[in-house]
This record gives sequence, C-alpha cells and structure tokens, in this order.
Amino acid sequence: MTQSYLDRRAVLRGATLMGSGVALAGWLPAWAQPVSAGIAPDMPVLSGEEIAIRIAHQPVTIDGRTSHGIAMNGTIPAPLIRLREGQNVRIAVTNALDEDSSVHWHGLILPAEMDGVPGISFPGIRPNETFVYEFPIVQSGTYWYHSHSGLQEQLGHYGPIIIDPAGEDPVRSDREHVIVLSDYSATHPHVIFRKLKQQGGYFNRRRQTLAGLLAGRDQTLRERLRWGAMRMDPTDVADVTGAAYTYLVNGHGPADNWTGLFRPGERVRLRVINAAAMTIFNFRIPGLKLTIVQADGQNVRPVAANELQITVAETYDVIVEPVEDRPYTIVAEASDRSGMGCATLAPRAGMSAQIPLPRERPILTMTDMGMSAMDHGALNDDSRAGDGGHAGHGAAVSATATPQGSHAMRDFSNVPNVARTPAVQSIAPMPIDRTGEPGIGLDDVGHDVLTYRHLMALDRNPDVRAPSRSLQIHLTGNMERYMWAFDGVTFNALTAPIPFRQDERVRITLINDTMMAHPIHLHGHFFELVTGHGSYAPRKHTVNVLPGGSVTLDVTTDALGDWAFHCHLLYHMHAGMMHVVAVRAKGTG
Repeated sequence: MTQSYLDRRAVLRGATLMGSGVALAGWLPAWAQPVSAGIAPDMPVLSGEEIAIRIAHQPVTIDGRTSHGIAMNGTIPAPLIRLREGQNVRIAVTNALDEDSSVHWHGLILPAEMDGVPGISFPGIRPNETFVYEFPIVQSGTYWYHSHSGLQEQLGHYGPIIIDPAGEDPVRSDREHVIVLSDYSATHPHVIFRKLKQQGGYFNRRRQTLAGLLAGRDQTLRERLRWGAMRMDPTDVADVTGAAYTYLVNGHGPADNWTGLFRPGERVRLRVINAAAMTIFNFRIPGLKLTIVQADGQNVRPVAANELQITVAETYDVIVEPVEDRPYTIVAEASDRSGMGCATLAPRAGMSAQIPLPRERPILTMTDMGMSAMDHGALNDDSRAGDGGHAGHGAAVSATATPQGSHAMRDFSNVPNVARTPAVQSIAPMPIDRTGEPGIGLDDVGHDVLTYRHLMALDRNPDVRAPSRSLQIHLTGNMERYMWAFDGVTFNALTAPIPFRQDERVRITLINDTMMAHPIHLHGHFFELVTGHGSYAPRKHTVNVLPGGSVTLDVTTDALGDWAFHCHLLYHMHAGMMHVVAVRAKGTG
C-alpha cells in the first residue's frame, strides 16, 4: 500500500525532523535528482586512469530550503568514483574555495604522501591551486572520500568510492545502489562548534522532565537523584541532534523521497556509507532482512540481521531480496532518535511506503559510565563529577571507592599513561568489552541487530602472527569545556607521535572513559578486531567504541610514514581527539 507525498511529510513533521519546509518535488536542481545505480538515473560517476575534481562553494536545496554548501564537480554528495583493483589512478583536485582544502581517501591503502591530511601527509591544497594524487589501487570494496581541512566535511565535501575486484566478486547481486548517509545543518559548522564550546549539551532538546517522572518514563526518582548528584545527564547521547540537523540519503532530505528501484525477486546490493559529520545511524528497512556481506570494504561471511548500527565513517554492504511488488522505506535513524533520514526502495518511481514512528529516545545507564560491575548503590549524594558543573558525556566514576562510598572522579593510579589535564574529566572504573552489544538503545528492539562479534572475515587474515607488544589508549574528554583527547593529550603540532616499527604486530586496547561513543579511525591500515574469531577476525579501518567500553584490535604496521589516528566525530577531532601514528623502517631512529 502506497502513501501520498503529503502524508509522508506529515509523518516526518510529527517525528520532529528539521527543515521539511515546502517540498519542491516537481522541481529539483540538477544535483538533487534521484541517485541510483539501477533503473533510476545514475549519480555522476568518475572512472578511468585520469580523474579531475573541482572543489567549490555551492548553494544546496534540501527539502525546499536553500543554504550554503561545498561541492565537488557541482554535486553533494560528490560524484561516485568507480575504480578497479590493480589499476593506477591520477586524480587532479583543484581548489576553487577561498581557503585551503584537501581530499582524504578514506580506507584506501596508498603511499602516506597521498593520504590527504594537511600538516601530516602533505601541505594541503591552497586556493586556486591543483594537487595531483597518484596511487595504485591494491584493494576492492566500498569506501569514500572527504575533506580533512577545517570543518568542510560538514558542508558537503564527501563522496563515495567503489572499487571492483580484479577477479570474480564473491558477492552475487542483480543490482546495486549506493546509499550515502549524512547530516546537514543550515547553521555554519564553526557556529555549531562555538555553541558546543559554550555549552556541551546545547543541542540536547530532549532532557528528562518532571512530567516524564510523574508518568513513569525513563528513570525512577532514585535513579534521577543519583545522576543529579553526579551532575550527569543520561539523555545526552549526541552532541549535535535533530534540533540542528536534517538527515540525508544521497544528499536528499526526507521530503525528496530518493528512490532506488528493484524488480521483485532480485538480489539487491546496498553499499551503505556513513559520511555524516557527527551522526551514528541505526539502519533498517522494515519488512526486509539485511544480509551483511562486507564491512569497511572487506568481505565477511554473510550474516543476517534486521538492523545495524553504522557509526560515522564505516561502510557496510548488505543484500536485500524483496519479493513483493511494493515499496519499502529505507530508515537511517539517528542513534539518539532525534530524527531520521528516509528514502524508498521500490519497483517503480513515484512510490513510497509507510514511515515508522520514532522510537523512544535511549537513556544512558551505569554501564555507559564504565560501572557495569560496580555496586551502583554505593553512589551517594556526595558523588561529584570531576571539575564540577555539567558532566554530560565526559563523566564516569573512578575505580577507587572509599569505605564511605564516595568516589574520586579522577583517579590516575591505574592509568599512569593518562596525562592529568583538563581534557580528562573522569576515568571509567570498570570498562568492559562491549563488542557483543548492538549499540546504545538497541538492546530491546525486538529483532536481530548486528554486533561486531557477528562479523567474521570471509578469507583468512593476511597476518596471523601473535602481537609482539601491546598498548592501551584511553579516549578522554571534558564535556563542560568540550575538550576531547587521547590519554588526556589534545592534538597540536608539537604532540609527539605514537611510534611503531615497520611490520610490527601490535595489540591496541582502546578504553572509552567518556559517556559518548567514539568512532576511531586509523589511516593507511586495516586492523583485526579481537572478538574471538582467530585468523578470521573481521578487518576494519574504523571501530565504534561504546561509552564505558573497550575494544581490542591487532594491527600490522606495514605502511611507512606518518598517519592520522583520530575520532571521526568531526567536532571531537577538531577539539583535540587526534594523534599521529609514525611508522618507521627497522634500524632507523
């Protein structure tokens, strides 16, 4: 059963999505035409040995509202770059902006000087200049590219990459669609960042209320008193929410009804890319099972789920097999449930399906404070959150409790590598491996949700040596001051890099001492998640570390040079959660 366009928009307004405005369904600019790799018109595609890209300012119209963006070759998202494993490519990038820019090829294995990070791998691209990236294509899969300059990524400076395998593709499909998820705000990103620095919870418009308490929603009075004594907000799940963002699918707002076509009975491959600046999405298609066949461009053993959480900078390839002659709604719901991006999978253009109602917003728990194994009742009204004030995402309780039950919020006794700086508001007392969990708010949705532990590599890992050494890295933050860091150290030009030797095998444990999930990305390398699958561990370039949780990964540092290592939440990286990994040849200083 189809639904009219006006009905669809009414549902979206009820879901409190921003910027729905007056839908100009009959008139859209060229960049906003339906994007599909199937029967519908294709998105612009660049391929071959020589590619040219021009970065420039661009007006963007989303759900009838026009504002400013940054486009590549006049489109947002940027054109699809389609390559083949084994080829060489030269990509000439011209910067027509009035500020420096860059392009980083996210997830691609290439020489360090081609990685595209200003100040680390190259100087950047100055206004009215052209830089030529040249590198061999040594892999296949679904990837993407984006700016690593300032906050340009938030304005539309991103696009998809598909690399076809040199031989036969183990993933069989009859048709494919590229699904680029993102977030957009008419508010300039520097204004957003300034508001976050002024008040970390500025965009959280869904705090708990007295009415909610009286209605028995969310927390009990006792729980609220405990959290209030620690000056923490359990609804503070995302820094930037639907109060500021419209959530996009292939550059389209929900009212655009972007449509990917299929014929009933086909195997349809969806190449899903989270190119958002700050939004972790819960992805599902009500009425269809998702079969996950690839993660971060690497083939995995097929695993079925009804929903998956895709963090910022991850990619997942999924197979769906619609057999009914009817439309299905593609749902990309923000993890804090403050809004959703919507599109349609349909047998014919012009169709739309029912949009699910928004689900209850998630509430953080003691586990998200890194206190899963502690006696929560030991907390009393004397508990305090670090430096005082609103603790928000940055708070957790220390591992050392006095006999009276009070807690020192910053106890460094068990974490000597963490610097005692304002960027450490707290230390998680008992972080646990949460890779078997589906993500915040998805524990009780009533259907199968993908977790990292479900993923197994399709082929044996290329390096199965045991690690020769190990290290811990703490993800730290201070929400009140909006400071984010690794081991309490915010990044600057004088920050010492993390040193590795070429071809070293290292086990890294990431410990999240904050109450926000962090998608951590390592440039130039893939790593294996230590989730119990041995030589078939899933290989990834980005991993989501849940609040109060830890993730262990093994990496072979086989790429010489300096590489960025950072949280892929744009404003977290901008505020200091970034480092440099330096891989040096054996025998050098």
